[in-house]
Amino acid sequence: MSFYNRACKLNQFSRLLHSIPSNLASNSTRSCSGVVTSRFREPSEPILQQRLLPLGCNTIQSNGCSFHCCHKRSFSTEAPDQIPPRGRGRTLPKLMDFPEIIWPSVMKSVKNWIMVHFIIRPYFDREFSLPDFVQGAKQALQVVSASLAGGEIKSLHGLVDRTALNDLKYSIEKMSVAQRYDLMVLKEDIYFSFPYQVGVMFDEEDEESQKRFVEITMVFHVLKGLKDMVERGESIPLNIGVMPEYRDKISICNYRFIKEFTKGVDSDWTVNVVSHFKPSDLLDE
Repeated sequence: MSFYNRACKLNQFSRLLHSIPSNLASNSTRSCSGVVTSRFREPSEPILQQRLLPLGCNTIQSNGCSFHCCHKRSFSTEAPDQIPPRGRGRTLPKLMDFPEIIWPSVMKSVKNWIMVHFIIRPYFDREFSLPDFVQGAKQALQVVSASLAGGEIKSLHGLVDRTALNDLKYSIEKMSVAQRYDLMVLKEDIYFSFPYQVGVMFDEEDEESQKRFVEITMVFHVLKGLKDMVERGESIPLNIGVMPEYRDKISICNYRFIKEFTKGVDSDWTVNVVSHFKPSDLLDE
């Protein structure tokens, strides 16, 4: 059976899964890709463009997953405008307009498994491993967050999508130094992470080029200072997410990664959505 025919059958199965109600956070993200989405990008979203890496950039290799990253730069000490551009009542203003995802969805987890084992591995990359991808995504989160904390948006060219960079530049310029510092994440401070949604986009109208993209939305739960707590030998409570003393130290990051898998195209994973928020801000709204 051809890739296109198999994809259409899986797409029908995806619609069947969508008809089953989910009690978890299934309505907290955009409707982007079911199991397989034709027309790889909605008109309102930019098509990923191939770009040359600037000087000073390198590539992270994590168990077979390749992420373009740039070297860290020194932390900026200049004080930008103190007024956050969005979310005036939040301690951590929004970086981009993106639904805030906190918990996994059972239906999406089932569809993610189908996507990886029946589409990505057989047709795109036989060596693809979701656990390996998650480890590479954590490293990318650390690099991106460090650049945002330092106000070094230019250093993210090649790792973050151009349109996303424009949104981030606008938001970062309106943040205080303290708010920017709060964006910095060490991968050792991540205590829970999961792939929320895996999707494949292809252009069914252009059968000659057969452009194909894989897009993965990741969710990271972060406790600032967790690495130091572990090094000191402190016990970490299982219910740390609901304990008042850790309320202001917990943040959640939503990152969406995309990679082109068109035959003959050599590309790496890049980021097209960056979202940091605090659960405590959502409770206060």
